[in-house]
Amino acid sequence: MRSRLGIKIDHLLERTFPERRLFLRSDSDTRFIRLRPSTQLLAFSGATVVVAWAIIASAILLMDSIGSGNFREQAKRDQQTYLNRLNALSEERDLRTEEALAAQERFNAALRQVSVMQEQLLESETRRRELETGIEVIQATLRKTMQEREIARDEAVELQAALEDGGTALPSAGGAGDGTMDLLADALAATAAERDKVVADAQDALLRADEMRSEIRLLEEKNDRIFRQLEEAMTISVKPLDKMFSQAGLNTDSLLKTVRRGYSGQGGPMAPLSFSTRGETPSEHTLRANRLLDQMDRLNVYRIAAQKAPFALPLKSPFRYTSGFGPRWGRMHSGTDFAAPHGTPIYATADGVVTHAGWSSGYGKLVKIQHEFGIETRYAHNSKLIVKVGQRVSRGQQISAMGNTGRSTGTHLHYEVRVGGRAVNPMIYIKAANNVF
Repeated sequence: MRSRLGIKIDHLLERTFPERRLFLRSDSDTRFIRLRPSTQLLAFSGATVVVAWAIIASAILLMDSIGSGNFREQAKRDQQTYLNRLNALSEERDLRTEEALAAQERFNAALRQVSVMQEQLLESETRRRELETGIEVIQATLRKTMQEREIARDEAVELQAALEDGGTALPSAGGAGDGTMDLLADALAATAAERDKVVADAQDALLRADEMRSEIRLLEEKNDRIFRQLEEAMTISVKPLDKMFSQAGLNTDSLLKTVRRGYSGQGGPMAPLSFSTRGETPSEHTLRANRLLDQMDRLNVYRIAAQKAPFALPLKSPFRYTSGFGPRWGRMHSGTDFAAPHGTPIYATADGVVTHAGWSSGYGKLVKIQHEFGIETRYAHNSKLIVKVGQRVSRGQQISAMGNTGRSTGTHLHYEVRVGGRAVNPMIYIKAANNVF
C-alpha cells in the first residue's frame, strides 16, 4: 500500500507533468507511447542538465577566451617591458664600456705623466747631488782661502815689524837703506793685495753657497710635490687592482711572483728599478723614490696579470642571464648561462692557449682555453668554432659563435671558469673587474 507521501508526490507530478500519450502511426499499424509523470520528470531533468552543462561550458570557453586575450596582452606587455629593459641594459653596458675606455685612457695618460715625472725626479736628484758636491768644494776652497788669508795676515804683520825696525836703522846705513825700504814696501803692498783678493773670493764663495742652498731647498720642495703627486697616482691606480684580484680569490703575492718569473729575462718589462747610492747610506729621498718605483713595478705587474686572468665578459652584444652558478634541478650547474641570438660572437675573456676545440658530450661544440695562474675557461653549446687546438688567443679575440648544440634547451652560451680543475663562479671575476675596467 502506497504511503500518503508517495500519493501526494504523484498528484504534484500529475499536475506539473500530466500523463501524455504519443501516437506513432505507420501504413499498417498505429501504436502509442505512454509518458508517465515520472518519465517526463526524468526527461526534463536530463534536458535541464544538458542545457546547464552547455551554458557552463560556453561560459568557461568564453572566460578562457577572454583570459587568453588578457594573457596574450600581458605577455606582449611583459615582452615589451623585457625589450625595454634589455635595451636599457644594453645602453648601460655601452656606457660602462665607454667609461672603461675612458678610464683606460686616463690610466695610460697617468702612466705617461708618471714617466715624465720620474725623469724629472731623476734629473732633480742628480742636480741636487751636483749642488751638494759643489757646496762641499766651495766650503773646502773657503777653508783653504781662510787659512791662506791668516798666513798672509801674519806675513804682513812680520813685514810691518821688519819695516819699522829697518826704518830706525836705515839712516845710518846710507843709500842702502832706501833700496831695502822699497823692497819691503812692495812686498807689503803685494801681500795686502793678495789678502784683499782672498777676502773677496771668500765673500763670493759664501754668496754662491747661499745661492746653492736656496736652489737645493727649491729643488727639494719641487721633488716633494712630485713625490706626493706620484704617490697619490699610485694609490689611486694600485688599490682598485689589489681589491679586484683579492675579490677574485687570487693570492696577490703569489700572483706577482708568478708574473715576475715569466718576465725575468733581460730587457723585459720587469727590469729592476732603483737609484744608485754610490755606496753611501740611502737618503730619505732615495728610500722614498725606491718605494714609489716598487709601486710602479707592482702596477706594471698587475697590468700584465689583468690581461691573463678572465676578468672580461665573453659577450659584447646585448644578452640576458638565464642561469647562474650553483645547484639546479638537483644537479650542480658549474657555470653561468648567457642567452642571445643564434650566431652571436663569443670572445676569449683573457690571454691563453686553446686546449680543446670540438665536440664534447653534453657541452656540444666546446672551446677550452688555458690561462696563467692555473685558470681555465670553457665556452659550450657553440654553433661554430673559429679557433684550433694549440692556438694562442688574446683577450677580446673571437673564438666561436653562440648556438644550441649538446644538452641544451635553447640558444645560449654556457661559460665556466675553473681554477686548478675546480669550477668557481664566473661572476666573481666579472663583478671584481666592474670598478676597474
